[in-house]
Amino acid sequence: MAGIYIHIPFCKQACFYCDFHFSTSLKKKDEMIAAITAELLLRRAELKGEVIETIYFGGGTPSILEVEQLLQIIEFIETHFEVCAEPEITLEANPDDLDSKTIQKLAQTRINRLSIGIQSFFEADLKMMNRAHNAEEALNCLIEATRYFKNISIDLIYGIPGMTAERWLQNIETVLDLGIPHISSYALTVEPKTALYKLIQKGSIPQPDDGAAHEHFLLLIDRLKKANFIHYELSNFGKDGFFSKNNSAYWLGKKYLGVGPSAHSFDGESRSWNIANNSLYIKGIQEGILPIERELLSVEDRYNEYVMTGLRTLWGVDLHRVQREFGLQYRAYLSTQAERFITDGLMADQKGILTITNKGKFLSDGIAADLFWLNLK
Repeated sequence: MAGIYIHIPFCKQACFYCDFHFSTSLKKKDEMIAAITAELLLRRAELKGEVIETIYFGGGTPSILEVEQLLQIIEFIETHFEVCAEPEITLEANPDDLDSKTIQKLAQTRINRLSIGIQSFFEADLKMMNRAHNAEEALNCLIEATRYFKNISIDLIYGIPGMTAERWLQNIETVLDLGIPHISSYALTVEPKTALYKLIQKGSIPQPDDGAAHEHFLLLIDRLKKANFIHYELSNFGKDGFFSKNNSAYWLGKKYLGVGPSAHSFDGESRSWNIANNSLYIKGIQEGILPIERELLSVEDRYNEYVMTGLRTLWGVDLHRVQREFGLQYRAYLSTQAERFITDGLMADQKGILTITNKGKFLSDGIAADLFWLNLK
């Protein structure tokens, strides 16, 4: 089983915190769709023999496309690839794109999962992040979406400057009241070259408080556990039966093909990524040249990636798998490196499966880095 990721590199406006590849100009939208379908055809052999179980529209803002344009891409994939009978087809969407008419049109397509970028239900937060929607649109689109879709995920951001614990809990309670079965939640991160970074440097926006973000994260874990959500990945919580199949495939090391500018792919042994430039991407595809770079992963790379992704998930890192795939020396090294974290209560070893405890979850990326084989160099 494998997945296909389609990067739609367009947005109405730039969120201050975003460092993904996108353009606010829609002039090349039709050319981009043609290039994406052409790339799918050029790279069809990379998934030869694989059954496609997930199709994921990410970005950017995929919901900026017309429903007919989304259908064009889906139908192209179903024509040229072997797709399972009931694939998970996810559309990332912004609330301002999801009026009642659009939601109803989407519900009549093969798209069966919406991932909606809410971020917050408070106007002040949305304005500070320069989101294209307002608080009323955030709430109304979810009320309407739940009438037509069962499988809905929303994004929420915590650690926003000025966000109190009480306000953060109100965001969570709003989601629970609406019966949303999946939440992806992230701390506000300040990336270089973003507008947020520049605004903080100027003193226009306060620096996010790591202590507040940690408090919000713990509140999120506790409240969602009481609501019977499963914390199956560091930033993802789902009711039973509503885990993201697309994202779970990434964390479990399955193959996926990423098309569109800046999209990444993985075939089990190598990673590749497309050029992050709309014009050069389209030009290359039109000339029949893939604007792509590839990297063959070493044993060390694959071990490190398994440790990083595994520790973020409910499934953890299997010491037996480490020995089987990478060798006894890797297992011995991992066991030794993990000992101090287990002693400190940040990790647990359950019959050879290493997992991060609740105490260690906020530190999981740092813990994983200390377990990397690169530490030997």
